[in-house]
Amino acid sequence: MRIIILGAGRVGESVAESLALEQNDITIIDADPDHVHALEERLELRGVVGNGTHPSVMRQAGAADADMFIACSPLDETNLVACKVASAVFGIPTTVARLRSSELSEPGPLLEKEGFAVDRVICPEESVTHYIHQLIEHPEALQVLTFSQGRAHLIAVRVSEQSDLASATIGAFAARHPEVEMRIVAVYRGDDELPIDPRTTVRAGDEVFVIVDHANLRHTLRVIAGQERPVRRVMIAGGGRVGLRLARSLIGQCRVKIIDRDRKRCEYLATELPAEVLTLHGDVADEELLLDENVGDMDLFLALTNDDEDNIMSTMLAKRLGARRVLALINRRAYADMMQGSAIDIAVSPAHAVIGELLAHVRRGAVAAVHSLRRGTAEALEGVAHGDARSSKLVGRRVEQVRMPHGARLGAIVRGEGDACEVLMPHHDTVIETGDHVIIFMAHKRMLRDVEKLFQVSATFL
Repeated sequence: MRIIILGAGRVGESVAESLALEQNDITIIDADPDHVHALEERLELRGVVGNGTHPSVMRQAGAADADMFIACSPLDETNLVACKVASAVFGIPTTVARLRSSELSEPGPLLEKEGFAVDRVICPEESVTHYIHQLIEHPEALQVLTFSQGRAHLIAVRVSEQSDLASATIGAFAARHPEVEMRIVAVYRGDDELPIDPRTTVRAGDEVFVIVDHANLRHTLRVIAGQERPVRRVMIAGGGRVGLRLARSLIGQCRVKIIDRDRKRCEYLATELPAEVLTLHGDVADEELLLDENVGDMDLFLALTNDDEDNIMSTMLAKRLGARRVLALINRRAYADMMQGSAIDIAVSPAHAVIGELLAHVRRGAVAAVHSLRRGTAEALEGVAHGDARSSKLVGRRVEQVRMPHGARLGAIVRGEGDACEVLMPHHDTVIETGDHVIIFMAHKRMLRDVEKLFQVSATFL
């Protein structure tokens, strides 16, 4: 696809990197020539320096032939105007705007074609908050991803010493828990992927990806991760947009402490949050402050400042001082890669939290949902099977007859609507029907095009 991205900040850079890796034709617009040239040197894309709301600049960026326009500059107003220009002047089919303000992002006339012509709104802060909430609700998970409007989930879990899966083969574990319908689709030991075979032995510390229906989610987490401990005490380092949004959302659910090094920001936080939320002024990486505030008693320590280095250092320090789980907000991909397997339990990228929302628009065929996994190297895709046995590579075929790319695994089939909906863990003789939502795990993105072709309907397939 030909995609134009407005804004070469952290979100724009990460979005451009993810989309450029998939052989899309990317052009990025920014008023800062240094940002543009740095991205041109690092990524395979074209840069245009200028004001992205000006038609002349958009024309230079190739808007006349673009398939998608993504506006993720720091200002909501700029993103709205740019989307309007992209749609009204150049007729770009799909426009996406990053909007921080909830007042501007509400669905309604403002965003419709007659308004600013925004087809999709993304808000990294909101996506990160939702992501963290999933981890608080399911405290032993590393990741909880949703498919088919919450009917099925893909969860990433670190196997504990107490787990029934530790030192057991995949086949023996499944036989031990026949009451749970689930499918293990990937096992990683460090950076190495293990074969998904009934004879494969899983060890404590391995990272396991499991697809399960909503009803079995909690039970599956318990048997893989060990005993579940609810999150009751949370410490947030950083009172910016994400920190404030999260603290507000946890009122009445957890005991929250929030730390910020800016005194004026602390004063603002104290006026915005109830007295039950303790606001502290200080350095998030100050060992004495963390000890004084009993960081070792925290169920979850979250470093959500705008500084990657501060987030990394404070989470590693909090972990050493006894915090049960720690999470760091990390924008730079290189830093996130370095943190894999470190003392930091979870590293979250704001851009990766929203990239799945964008990928669903970029994908070919009847793609309903996309989630980027393991820092963008792997992916889980939900597609809808259409057509019949003559026109589809899926419909009317048993699972064993589907020619799946090597390394891609069919995880689940969601069939039906409403109360009649059911999540099937497919066996070799399960027949795929038209309208089924098929969830596929891909260990490498290079399998993507072959997987997308499975969902394409052709009148001349046979």
